[in-house]
Amino acid sequence: MTGDQVESLRQYLAAQGLTGGEAVTLRPLSGGQSNPTFVVNTAGERMVLRKKPAGTLLASAHAIDREYRVMGALQRTGVPVPGMLAYCDDSNILGTPFYLMEFVDGRVLVDQSLPGMEPRQRAQTYEEMCRVLAALHQVDWRALGLETFGKTGNYFQRQTARWSRQCESSTLPMPPSMRRLMEWLPDHIPQREETTLLHGDYRLDNLLFHPSEPRVTAVLDWELSTLGDPLADLSYQCMAWHIPASLWRGVAGVDLAGLGIPSEADYLLRYSEATGRAIPENWNFYLAFNLFRMAAILHGIGERAAAGNAAASNAVETGRKAGPIADIGWACASRL
Repeated sequence: MTGDQVESLRQYLAAQGLTGGEAVTLRPLSGGQSNPTFVVNTAGERMVLRKKPAGTLLASAHAIDREYRVMGALQRTGVPVPGMLAYCDDSNILGTPFYLMEFVDGRVLVDQSLPGMEPRQRAQTYEEMCRVLAALHQVDWRALGLETFGKTGNYFQRQTARWSRQCESSTLPMPPSMRRLMEWLPDHIPQREETTLLHGDYRLDNLLFHPSEPRVTAVLDWELSTLGDPLADLSYQCMAWHIPASLWRGVAGVDLAGLGIPSEADYLLRYSEATGRAIPENWNFYLAFNLFRMAAILHGIGERAAAGNAAASNAVETGRKAGPIADIGWACASRL
């Protein structure tokens, strides 16, 4: 970020009443592949700034306005989110739209095997992760004024079409298993459907945990949130049980019982008990759908890396994971 942009931000913060006009410094936050995120420091206070990346972007991607809207609505619920401070769509300040939110202290746990913890601590961490997801899916989204946050009905049909279009619009070659899933998914969409608020990217490393307790202090990265079937969120998280850690964020192949991590079946049972929702027999469809969706997201990261406007330095490597992830998705589809 240039010196002129930092000065423009200082003036903006003062005009919004968020500071007294003091000098500001910015520190990039690592971890995100999508929207550049910074800690803003001023006069001993901290806040977080999240902005759209620069350059040509894929359609409907980087929806920071949706992030700001949904987290603002959830302030009045039991779902932990940071407080929203301001949204700015004036690209003259930082080059792209951005928003500001409260800084929340906590731990980001990236390795899903949770090294350094005792088995009981791992079990509590996974239980808390499940509890928060169940709480999100119990939220009355209509009462929060989110009736226009997404369409209701035909969620999997619309999402499959959306991510397929995004893949087709990419200039990068598409892995064969991704194309197979694009052809298979529309013919196997379940008849049952329910609508709740979805996070869209609910996984361990998008949760902020208390510095010393197995308690979520904030759910982050709501860019892909929408209205849709809650089993889409649940199966998205459950991909971790099918993906080896050597490939991506997963626990496939590790000693779950020895570590104190629940099996996928046990995790699904806890979710069912918390929400009253049964897990359908065609569970592998939901896994295949989300593995395709994740492959499409990774493919998009690779596209941005090729265009030179990816947020993370390892975007090229991350984009290459699209094919292996899609291969696991096709294996799930083949079980049906």
